[in-house]
Amino acid sequence: MGVNKRKNIKCVVWDLDNTLWDGVLLEDENVSLRSGVKEIIHTLDERGILQSISSKNEHNRAIQKLKEFGLEEYFIYPQINWNSKSSSITEIAKSLNIGINTFAFIDDQPFEREEVEFVLPSVLCIDSTDLTDILLREELIPKFVTEDSNKRRRMYLSDIKRKTIEETFKGTQDEFLASLDMKFTISEVGDGDLQRAEELTVRTNQLNTTGYTYSYEELNHLRSSDNHILLISGLEDKYGTYGKIGLTLVEKKERVWTIKLLLMSCRVMSRGVGTVMLNHLINLAKEAGVQLQAEFKKTDKNRMMYITYKFAGFNEIQQEEDFIIFENSLDLVQKLPDYLTLEVKGEQELEQLVNE
Repeated sequence: MGVNKRKNIKCVVWDLDNTLWDGVLLEDENVSLRSGVKEIIHTLDERGILQSISSKNEHNRAIQKLKEFGLEEYFIYPQINWNSKSSSITEIAKSLNIGINTFAFIDDQPFEREEVEFVLPSVLCIDSTDLTDILLREELIPKFVTEDSNKRRRMYLSDIKRKTIEETFKGTQDEFLASLDMKFTISEVGDGDLQRAEELTVRTNQLNTTGYTYSYEELNHLRSSDNHILLISGLEDKYGTYGKIGLTLVEKKERVWTIKLLLMSCRVMSRGVGTVMLNHLINLAKEAGVQLQAEFKKTDKNRMMYITYKFAGFNEIQQEEDFIIFENSLDLVQKLPDYLTLEVKGEQELEQLVNE
């Protein structure tokens, strides 16, 4: 297993006055966009790096100016208010549900950068006078730009739309989920999936059962190994695609299969797809006539995955400190939720994996 030590920035938070634009908006409506800023914003977006705003400003006036510059759509959960910059960044991280240690903050004021560095020391703070070479910074250059990363902002905007509709939906949670017309897909990892598969292991730490990460080369070896099953899953609904949101690795031995990795994007945490994936594996294990076990490493962040295993009928058979071995009796497979359809791509190939 490879371990990626490099700090990868997932979200860049911009100040506005004398950072994104030249001038102070409350003093002069005719502020001008800083040279090169639009290109930086577009490039970061193409790389799959989310962007937001932390600015002490008048909200409506600032948003209108961003619209005039054609940039409003690039910023997710902008915080334009009179709160401290650190509290605004914390709010953005909470809304996006990504770690604060994956944030960068750009501001022209040393005081504001120092305040953020003091309260949030894991945030990378950048002086707005240093924008010339910002796109060359290692932290802002992802190893791969996948189809999913290229669409990341648009997928988050779709999520915001879903959340807004959910908040005003009149009915039960299951009725709301049924209204989404969700389709969950499971398929073997193919050539075109390897980059996204590596990205998932590196980016996902909240809904990751073991915390294992795998390099492109390791994943390429595992997908062609007779002793492993490597599956990638996707989700879509009537509002658009969530992208490739899950990765599963199973080690096959003669009498026991072991789930070495089960991870799901935090964006689908409430959709129940983890249980659907586990039920699929239970069915495969029953067909193969083997026991099904799972490795699990307890962390502060992955409790939801522990609950997912328990809900799917897995019981603890061994524990050493924070490391657990689960086993499923294969007696009970829960039926597919009514609000979701399942498509297993390449079912013949998956059956072949069972019988090898």
